[in-house]
Formats: sequence, C-alpha cells, structure tokens
Amino acid sequence: MDKMKIVSIIPARGGSKGIPRKNIKLLAGKPLIAHTIEQSVNSKLVSRTIVSTDDKEIADISKKYGAEVVIRPAELAVDTAPSEPTIIHVLDTLKEKEGWVPDFVVFLQCTSPLRKKKDIDNAIQKLIDEKADSLLSVCNNHAFIWKFDKNKGTAVSVNYDYKHRPRRQDREPEYKENGSIYVTRPEIWRKENNRLGRKIALHVMEVDDSWEIDDPFDFWLIEQVINHRKKSGNPEY
Repeated sequence: MDKMKIVSIIPARGGSKGIPRKNIKLLAGKPLIAHTIEQSVNSKLVSRTIVSTDDKEIADISKKYGAEVVIRPAELAVDTAPSEPTIIHVLDTLKEKEGWVPDFVVFLQCTSPLRKKKDIDNAIQKLIDEKADSLLSVCNNHAFIWKFDKNKGTAVSVNYDYKHRPRRQDREPEYKENGSIYVTRPEIWRKENNRLGRKIALHVMEVDDSWEIDDPFDFWLIEQVINHRKKSGNPEY
C-alpha cells in the first residue's frame, strides 16, 4: 500500500443554480468544499488531493485547505457537463505535465460532507481486498419502490410483489447509491468513460452519513447534523 499512488479528485464548478456559490457557501463555519478536502487530505492512503474547478475563488479556498488545483476548461464547467470528462481531464493533465499515473482514482463529491474519518480509507481497502476494479459507496435501503407504468396505465411495484408483501427482516439486502465515494482503476475511466466498470465492490455507509445536498433544505439539515456532532464530540467524525 505504501507504494501505491492514489489520487483523490474533487470536482467543483463555480456555477450553481440551486444554491448560488454552493461549493464555497459556509457550512458549519467553513466552506462546503473544505469538509471534503479535509477528509481527503487526512486519509492515510490518498497520495494527492486535487480539486478540479473553473473558478478562482474556489481554487484559492481549495489551496488554503490543502488541495492541489487543476483548472478545467470552460466546456467542462457548464451545467450539462458530466463528471467523467472532468476526471479524465485531471488524469490527462497529471500524465502530460508530470508523467504521473495513479493506481487508483478516488472521486469525491462536495455535496456529501458527512463521511466518517475512516470512510475513504475503508473504501479503498475494500476495493483492494476484494480485487475489484471499481467501488461505490452505498447505504441500506428498506424502501418499497413504485413507478407509474405509462403503457399499463397503472402504478406498479418495482422491488417487491405487493400481492405478497414481505416482512422487512425477510427481504434480501438492498442498497442505495449515496454519491459520497467512488474508487476506480484509471483504465475504467478511460476505456469505459465511466466511474464504474468490470468487477464492482460496495462500501456500505450509515444512512445518517449518506445525506446529499441538493437544495437549501438539505444544506440547512446537514449543518444541524454537523453542529450536533461537534457538540457530542464523536471521535468518528
């Protein structure tokens, strides 16, 4: 493990419609992006923490909290730009400028700031132990899922048979992707243009650690959680 090169990449655009300047908006006393940067920098296994951004203020704040910065081109900073080309751009930049190629890429999203201290390292170790090619973080899902089938003109149950409703303890475990951590071999990003591929492993996180920020209410709610954890002095955070 000591010889492995593991890069953590955190995408952070300057534009944000739902919450203006979301990535640097103060959350429990520090910019939102700072929570994820510090979690990455404090990882024992991550070699480098890099923020990909098009915004000077985000770049300056990221450096302040210990991250390196790669400036992304404008075409990768629009609302419709997916994450995959952004990650590949960072990998290309590292290879072209430094000849540096990582063994694993850890993709972290600023909108999931509730990771425990050991989540990143545990996720990396899980992928290595299982000899997997990619990994995503998840949380347990006990919901009964429905959708509306336009062809049938009726609502239909998706993950269970409503005519034979199972008890919770009798159901096979199901997991919800929480968007917090992805660990992937670089060749998966390049060959499949995807954060996931080939053999996929799961890192299970607590539901309480899996909240994502999508709107102002999420931002307020997660701030209450963080402030509560600070007061409780929980050493896991």
